[in-house]
Amino acid sequence: MEHKIHQGRNLKRFREMLGIKQESLAFDLGEEWNQKKISMLEQKDVIEDSLLKQISSALKIPVEAFQNFDEEQVVNIISNTFNDQSNGFNYYPTFNVNPIEKWLESLEEIKRLNSELLKSKDEQIKTLEKLLNGK
Repeated sequence: MEHKIHQGRNLKRFREMLGIKQESLAFDLGEEWNQKKISMLEQKDVIEDSLLKQISSALKIPVEAFQNFDEEQVVNIISNTFNDQSNGFNYYPTFNVNPIEKWLESLEEIKRLNSELLKSKDEQIKTLEKLLNGK
């Protein structure tokens, strides 16, 4: 049986890894979006290409990540890497960790930048509230 990649679930995983709430993503996607629509989107097997491009831009993650990430394959790679030897585990993984480490470093940098952007957004909101209240 062919295993299908669940793009909505991938969206949720990446969004959570970045520490971004559904409300924040909805805000970044525009006025017609809200938390409930993001929640419904994360339940969809397939997300339209044009929408995936918008999300990709908002989260700064390649479209291909949503289309191709398969947790089942990752688990299989990891379980096959640490195969049972007569004396225990194989401590020399057979896959190249460098691209994974670089990707994780990129995610950390994205999280840091996102945190700075949110802080800046909060400061802008406070400034606008002061201006509106005449302070």
